Amino acid sequence: MTTNRRALLAAPLVISALTHSALAQSGAIRLIVGFPPGGSTDLVARLLAPHLSAILGSPVVVENRPGASGALGAQAVARAAPDGNTWAVVFDTHAVNPFLIPSLGYDTRRDLTPICLVGTAPNLVLRHRTRPLADFAALLTAARVRPDTLTYGTIGNGSLAHLAMSQAQANGGFKVVHVPYRGGGPLVVAAASAECDLYVATLTIFAAMLAEGIVVPLAVTSAQRYGQLPNVPTLAEVGVPGIDARAFWGVLGPAGLPVAVKARMEAACRQALALPEVRARLTDPLGIEVVAGDGAVFSSFLEQQMEISGRVVRENNIRPD
Repeated sequence: MTTNRRALLAAPLVISALTHSALAQSGAIRLIVGFPPGGSTDLVARLLAPHLSAILGSPVVVENRPGASGALGAQAVARAAPDGNTWAVVFDTHAVNPFLIPSLGYDTRRDLTPICLVGTAPNLVLRHRTRPLADFAALLTAARVRPDTLTYGTIGNGSLAHLAMSQAQANGGFKVVHVPYRGGGPLVVAAASAECDLYVATLTIFAAMLAEGIVVPLAVTSAQRYGQLPNVPTLAEVGVPGIDARAFWGVLGPAGLPVAVKARMEAACRQALALPEVRARLTDPLGIEVVAGDGAVFSSFLEQQMEISGRVVRENNIRPD
Protein backbone atom coordinates (compact mmCIF):
# COMPACT_ATOMS: atom_id res chain seq x y z
CA MET A 1 0.00 0.00 0.00
CA THR A 2 1.41 3.43 -0.92
CA THR A 3 2.19 6.10 1.64
CA ASN A 4 -0.43 8.39 0.10
CA ARG A 5 -3.10 5.71 0.31
CA ARG A 6 -2.18 4.95 3.93
CA ALA A 7 -2.45 8.62 4.77
CA LEU A 8 -5.80 8.90 3.01
CA LEU A 9 -7.32 5.91 4.79
CA ALA A 10 -5.90 6.93 8.15
CA ALA A 11 -7.32 10.46 7.91
CA PRO A 12 -10.26 11.16 10.24
CA LEU A 13 -13.64 10.62 8.68
CA VAL A 14 -16.27 12.85 10.21
CA ILE A 15 -19.93 11.90 10.18
CA SER A 16 -22.17 14.67 8.86
CA ALA A 17 -24.68 16.27 11.17
CA LEU A 18 -27.61 14.29 9.82
CA THR A 19 -31.04 14.18 11.37
CA HIS A 20 -31.22 11.46 14.03
CA SER A 21 -32.72 8.39 12.45
CA ALA A 22 -34.05 5.04 13.49
CA LEU A 23 -30.50 3.96 14.22
CA ALA A 24 -30.89 5.33 17.73
CA GLN A 25 -34.63 4.99 18.28
CA SER A 26 -35.45 1.41 19.15
CA GLY A 27 -32.82 -0.42 21.17
CA ALA A 28 -29.74 -2.19 19.95
CA ILE A 29 -28.43 -2.11 16.43
CA ARG A 30 -27.74 -5.65 15.17
CA LEU A 31 -24.79 -6.78 13.09
CA ILE A 32 -25.88 -10.14 11.70
CA VAL A 33 -23.11 -12.61 10.79
CA GLY A 34 -23.96 -15.69 8.74
CA PHE A 35 -21.19 -17.77 10.30
CA PRO A 36 -20.46 -19.28 13.73
CA PRO A 37 -18.53 -17.36 16.40
CA GLY A 38 -14.76 -17.38 16.02
CA GLY A 39 -14.44 -17.14 12.24
CA SER A 40 -12.98 -14.14 10.45
CA THR A 41 -16.35 -12.57 9.62
CA ASP A 42 -17.48 -12.86 13.23
CA LEU A 43 -14.19 -11.35 14.42
CA VAL A 44 -14.56 -8.41 12.02
CA ALA A 45 -18.09 -7.75 13.30
CA ARG A 46 -17.04 -7.97 16.95
CA LEU A 47 -14.11 -5.66 16.33
CA LEU A 48 -16.34 -3.04 14.70
CA ALA A 49 -19.28 -3.30 17.12
CA PRO A 50 -18.00 -1.29 20.12
CA HIS A 51 -16.60 1.45 17.90
CA LEU A 52 -19.83 1.73 15.92
CA SER A 53 -21.69 1.90 19.21
CA ALA A 54 -19.54 4.82 20.38
CA ILE A 55 -19.90 6.64 17.06
CA LEU A 56 -23.65 6.09 16.65
CA GLY A 57 -24.57 6.50 20.30
CA SER A 58 -26.55 3.23 20.44
CA PRO A 59 -25.76 -0.30 21.60
CA VAL A 60 -24.45 -2.53 18.78
CA VAL A 61 -24.66 -6.29 19.17
CA VAL A 62 -23.40 -9.13 17.00
CA GLU A 63 -25.92 -11.85 16.18
CA ASN A 64 -24.68 -15.10 14.62
CA ARG A 65 -27.01 -16.86 12.18
CA PRO A 66 -24.78 -19.52 10.63
CA GLY A 67 -25.77 -21.61 7.67
CA ALA A 68 -25.64 -21.94 3.89
CA SER A 69 -22.21 -20.28 3.58
CA GLY A 70 -23.47 -17.06 5.09
CA ALA A 71 -26.72 -16.93 3.11
CA LEU A 72 -28.99 -17.30 6.16
CA GLY A 73 -27.54 -14.17 7.72
CA ALA A 74 -27.86 -12.18 4.49
CA GLN A 75 -31.43 -13.43 4.08
CA ALA A 76 -32.35 -12.16 7.55
CA VAL A 77 -31.10 -8.69 6.67
CA ALA A 78 -32.77 -8.74 3.24
CA ARG A 79 -36.08 -9.37 5.02
CA ALA A 80 -35.52 -6.79 7.77
CA ALA A 81 -37.22 -3.41 7.92
CA PRO A 82 -35.07 -0.61 6.45
CA ASP A 83 -35.04 1.25 9.76
CA GLY A 84 -31.29 1.28 10.41
CA ASN A 85 -31.36 -1.34 13.16
CA THR A 86 -30.28 -4.42 11.16
CA TRP A 87 -27.11 -4.85 9.13
CA ALA A 88 -25.10 -7.76 7.75
CA VAL A 89 -21.37 -8.33 7.91
CA VAL A 90 -20.60 -10.61 4.96
CA PHE A 91 -17.69 -12.62 3.57
CA ASP A 92 -16.64 -13.44 -0.01
CA THR A 93 -19.15 -16.30 -0.15
CA HIS A 94 -21.79 -13.59 -0.58
CA ALA A 95 -20.65 -13.13 -4.19
CA VAL A 96 -20.70 -16.87 -4.91
CA ASN A 97 -23.88 -18.02 -3.17
CA PRO A 98 -26.28 -16.75 -5.87
CA PHE A 99 -24.68 -19.20 -8.31
CA LEU A 100 -24.48 -22.20 -5.97
CA ILE A 101 -27.70 -22.06 -3.94
CA PRO A 102 -30.82 -22.41 -6.14
CA SER A 103 -33.34 -21.19 -3.53
CA LEU A 104 -31.37 -18.37 -1.94
CA GLY A 105 -34.40 -16.55 -0.58
CA TYR A 106 -33.24 -13.09 -1.63
CA ASP A 107 -31.79 -11.22 -4.58
CA THR A 108 -28.49 -9.56 -3.71
CA ARG A 109 -28.91 -6.65 -6.10
CA ARG A 110 -32.60 -6.02 -5.37
CA ASP A 111 -32.89 -6.79 -1.65
CA LEU A 112 -29.62 -5.55 -0.12
CA THR A 113 -27.75 -2.24 0.00
CA PRO A 114 -23.92 -2.11 0.00
CA ILE A 115 -22.68 0.10 2.83
CA CYS A 116 -18.94 -0.43 3.28
CA LEU A 117 -16.17 -2.59 1.85
CA VAL A 118 -14.16 -3.28 5.01
CA GLY A 119 -11.16 -4.90 3.34
CA THR A 120 -9.75 -7.69 1.22
CA ALA A 121 -7.11 -10.42 1.36
CA PRO A 122 -5.81 -12.76 -1.34
CA ASN A 123 -5.70 -16.50 -1.09
CA LEU A 124 -2.25 -18.01 -0.77
CA VAL A 125 -1.06 -20.99 -2.80
CA LEU A 126 1.10 -22.99 -0.41
CA ARG A 127 2.98 -26.26 -0.28
CA HIS A 128 4.00 -28.39 2.66
CA ARG A 129 7.69 -27.92 3.42
CA THR A 130 8.36 -31.57 2.57
CA ARG A 131 6.98 -31.30 -0.97
CA PRO A 132 9.68 -31.00 -3.67
CA LEU A 133 8.23 -27.95 -5.42
CA ALA A 134 10.77 -25.15 -5.18
CA ASP A 135 8.46 -22.50 -6.61
CA PHE A 136 5.34 -22.02 -8.70
CA ALA A 137 7.29 -22.55 -11.92
CA ALA A 138 8.16 -26.04 -10.69
CA LEU A 139 4.49 -26.61 -9.92
CA LEU A 140 3.48 -25.57 -13.43
CA THR A 141 6.05 -27.86 -15.00
CA ALA A 142 4.99 -30.84 -12.90
CA ALA A 143 1.28 -30.21 -13.46
CA ARG A 144 1.72 -29.91 -17.22
CA VAL A 145 3.91 -33.01 -17.51
CA ARG A 146 1.65 -35.07 -15.24
CA PRO A 147 -1.84 -33.49 -15.39
CA ASP A 148 -4.38 -34.39 -12.73
CA THR A 149 -1.70 -35.89 -10.49
CA LEU A 150 -0.89 -33.09 -8.04
CA THR A 151 -3.59 -32.26 -5.49
CA TYR A 152 -4.67 -29.05 -3.79
CA GLY A 153 -6.84 -28.64 -0.72
CA THR A 154 -9.34 -25.87 0.03
CA ILE A 155 -12.01 -25.16 2.63
CA GLY A 156 -14.66 -26.62 0.32
CA ASN A 157 -16.40 -26.86 -3.04
CA GLY A 158 -17.45 -23.46 -4.32
CA SER A 159 -15.06 -21.58 -2.04
CA LEU A 160 -13.16 -18.61 -3.42
CA ALA A 161 -9.99 -20.73 -3.33
CA HIS A 162 -11.70 -23.39 -5.46
CA LEU A 163 -12.90 -20.78 -7.96
CA ALA A 164 -9.49 -19.08 -8.08
CA MET A 165 -7.68 -22.33 -8.82
CA SER A 166 -10.26 -23.35 -11.42
CA GLN A 167 -9.70 -20.03 -13.17
CA ALA A 168 -5.91 -20.33 -12.76
CA GLN A 169 -5.86 -23.76 -14.41
CA ALA A 170 -7.83 -22.46 -17.40
CA ASN A 171 -5.63 -19.38 -17.76
CA GLY A 172 -2.34 -21.17 -17.07
CA GLY A 173 -2.86 -24.38 -19.01
CA PHE A 174 -2.30 -26.87 -16.20
CA LYS A 175 -4.41 -29.40 -14.28
CA VAL A 176 -4.42 -30.32 -10.61
CA VAL A 177 -6.97 -32.25 -8.56
CA HIS A 178 -9.21 -30.45 -6.08
CA VAL A 179 -9.58 -31.94 -2.59
CA PRO A 180 -12.35 -30.09 -0.71
CA TYR A 181 -12.33 -30.10 3.09
CA ARG A 182 -15.17 -28.94 5.31
CA GLY A 183 -13.78 -25.67 6.60
CA GLY A 184 -10.52 -24.16 7.77
CA GLY A 185 -9.99 -26.49 10.73
CA PRO A 186 -9.98 -29.72 8.70
CA LEU A 187 -7.83 -28.04 6.05
CA VAL A 188 -5.18 -27.11 8.62
CA VAL A 189 -5.18 -30.65 10.00
CA ALA A 190 -4.71 -31.99 6.47
CA ALA A 191 -1.87 -29.57 5.81
CA ALA A 192 -0.09 -30.52 9.03
CA SER A 193 0.15 -34.11 7.80
CA ALA A 194 0.88 -33.15 4.17
CA GLU A 195 -2.22 -34.87 2.79
CA CYS A 196 -2.11 -32.74 -0.39
CA ASP A 197 0.63 -31.28 -2.52
CA LEU A 198 -0.81 -27.77 -2.28
CA TYR A 199 -3.21 -25.75 -0.14
CA VAL A 200 -5.12 -22.61 -1.12
CA ALA A 201 -6.52 -20.39 1.62
CA THR A 202 -6.21 -17.00 3.28
CA LEU A 203 -3.49 -15.99 5.71
CA THR A 204 -6.06 -16.11 8.53
CA ILE A 205 -6.17 -19.89 8.23
CA PHE A 206 -2.47 -20.58 7.79
CA ALA A 207 -0.78 -17.79 9.80
CA ALA A 208 0.51 -20.10 12.54
CA MET A 209 1.78 -22.75 10.13
CA LEU A 210 3.51 -20.11 8.03
CA ALA A 211 5.20 -18.69 11.11
CA GLU A 212 6.43 -22.16 12.03
CA GLY A 213 7.63 -22.89 8.51
CA ILE A 214 5.32 -25.89 8.06
CA VAL A 215 3.91 -24.48 4.82
CA VAL A 216 5.67 -22.38 2.18
CA PRO A 217 3.87 -19.76 0.06
CA LEU A 218 4.36 -20.03 -3.71
CA ALA A 219 2.01 -17.31 -4.98
CA VAL A 220 -0.92 -15.05 -4.08
CA THR A 221 -4.20 -14.85 -6.01
CA SER A 222 -4.47 -11.04 -6.10
CA ALA A 223 -3.46 -8.82 -9.02
CA GLN A 224 -1.01 -6.95 -6.77
CA ARG A 225 1.44 -8.32 -4.24
CA TYR A 226 0.14 -8.81 -0.71
CA GLY A 227 1.34 -6.34 1.90
CA GLN A 228 1.57 -9.08 4.54
CA LEU A 229 3.89 -11.20 2.35
CA PRO A 230 5.53 -8.73 -0.05
CA ASN A 231 8.15 -11.22 -1.27
CA VAL A 232 5.58 -13.71 -2.55
CA PRO A 233 4.78 -13.25 -6.27
CA THR A 234 1.34 -12.92 -7.81
CA LEU A 235 0.04 -15.61 -10.13
CA ALA A 236 0.55 -13.24 -13.05
CA GLU A 237 4.23 -12.91 -12.14
CA VAL A 238 4.69 -16.68 -12.28
CA GLY A 239 2.98 -17.24 -15.61
CA VAL A 240 -0.76 -17.40 -14.84
CA PRO A 241 -2.39 -14.15 -16.03
CA GLY A 242 -5.79 -12.64 -15.39
CA ILE A 243 -6.40 -13.64 -11.75
CA ASP A 244 -7.54 -11.24 -9.04
CA ALA A 245 -9.32 -13.40 -6.48
CA ARG A 246 -9.55 -11.70 -3.10
CA ALA A 247 -11.51 -12.65 -0.05
CA PHE A 248 -13.53 -9.69 1.18
CA TRP A 249 -15.46 -8.51 4.20
CA GLY A 250 -18.21 -5.92 3.96
CA VAL A 251 -21.30 -4.39 5.52
CA LEU A 252 -24.74 -4.51 3.88
CA GLY A 253 -28.16 -3.20 4.81
CA PRO A 254 -31.65 -4.01 3.56
CA ALA A 255 -33.04 -2.37 0.45
CA GLY A 256 -35.07 0.82 0.76
CA LEU A 257 -32.95 2.55 3.39
CA PRO A 258 -33.63 6.27 3.83
CA VAL A 259 -30.76 8.31 2.45
CA ALA A 260 -29.82 9.73 5.87
CA VAL A 261 -29.79 6.29 7.51
CA LYS A 262 -27.57 4.81 4.80
CA ALA A 263 -25.19 7.80 4.86
CA ARG A 264 -24.87 7.73 8.64
CA MET A 265 -24.02 4.02 8.83
CA GLU A 266 -21.66 4.29 5.87
CA ALA A 267 -19.78 7.15 7.53
CA ALA A 268 -19.74 5.38 10.90
CA CYS A 269 -18.16 2.28 9.39
CA ARG A 270 -15.50 4.32 7.62
CA GLN A 271 -14.77 6.32 10.77
CA ALA A 272 -14.35 3.11 12.77
CA LEU A 273 -12.04 1.70 10.12
CA ALA A 274 -9.87 4.83 10.29
CA LEU A 275 -9.00 4.12 13.93
CA PRO A 276 -5.40 2.86 14.27
CA GLU A 277 -6.33 0.15 16.77
CA VAL A 278 -9.02 -1.22 14.45
CA ARG A 279 -6.75 -1.19 11.43
CA ALA A 280 -3.97 -2.87 13.39
CA ARG A 281 -6.20 -5.72 14.55
CA LEU A 282 -7.65 -6.27 11.09
CA THR A 283 -4.12 -6.51 9.71
CA ASP A 284 -2.79 -8.77 12.47
CA PRO A 285 -3.97 -11.45 13.06
CA LEU A 286 -6.63 -11.41 10.31
CA GLY A 287 -4.36 -10.41 7.44
CA ILE A 288 -6.97 -8.03 6.02
CA GLU A 289 -5.87 -5.10 3.89
CA VAL A 290 -8.24 -2.32 4.92
CA VAL A 291 -10.14 -0.60 2.11
CA ALA A 292 -12.84 1.33 4.03
CA GLY A 293 -14.68 1.84 0.75
CA ASP A 294 -18.06 3.54 0.79
CA GLY A 295 -21.27 2.03 -0.56
CA ALA A 296 -20.49 2.95 -4.15
CA VAL A 297 -17.04 1.34 -3.94
CA PHE A 298 -18.49 -1.80 -2.36
CA SER A 299 -21.30 -1.99 -4.91
CA SER A 300 -18.85 -1.81 -7.82
CA PHE A 301 -16.52 -4.35 -6.22
CA LEU A 302 -19.39 -6.72 -5.48
CA GLU A 303 -20.67 -6.52 -9.06
CA GLN A 304 -17.21 -7.40 -10.35
CA GLN A 305 -16.86 -10.33 -7.95
CA MET A 306 -20.31 -11.68 -8.83
CA GLU A 307 -19.59 -11.48 -12.55
CA ILE A 308 -16.35 -13.44 -12.15
CA SER A 309 -17.86 -15.96 -9.71
CA GLY A 310 -20.85 -16.67 -11.92
CA ARG A 311 -18.70 -17.21 -14.97
CA VAL A 312 -16.21 -19.51 -13.21
CA VAL A 313 -19.00 -21.56 -11.61
CA ARG A 314 -20.73 -22.05 -14.96
CA GLU A 315 -17.60 -22.79 -16.97
CA ASN A 316 -16.35 -25.36 -14.46
CA ASN A 317 -19.74 -26.84 -13.49
CA ILE A 318 -18.94 -26.22 -9.80
CA ARG A 319 -21.41 -27.55 -7.27
CA PRO A 320 -21.53 -27.06 -3.49
CA ASP A 321 -20.70 -29.87 -1.06
